[in-house]
Amino acid sequence: MPELEVGVVTHYFDRPHVAIVKLTAGQLKVGDQIHIKGAHTDLTETVTSMEVEHRKIEIAQPADEVGLQVADRVRAGDKVLKEG
Repeated sequence: MPELEVGVVTHYFDRPHVAIVKLTAGQLKVGDQIHIKGAHTDLTETVTSMEVEHRKIEIAQPADEVGLQVADRVRAGDKVLKEG
């Protein structure tokens, strides 16, 4: 199944490895498998936790800006992909 772009990383915080992602298309849910891809990034993750303004959420919609815990460094501008 092809991967579809669902968002883009806007910020990264080193401790505790949190990526801020602006969703551009489709929903993102806890449990979804995502692929974060950029010039220096190639990371596959399962979404284990999502927050909006320090509140845990289960589902994010397009135009939401969410914090995702990630295992490794990502960079602003990296694309967030999900199997569609």
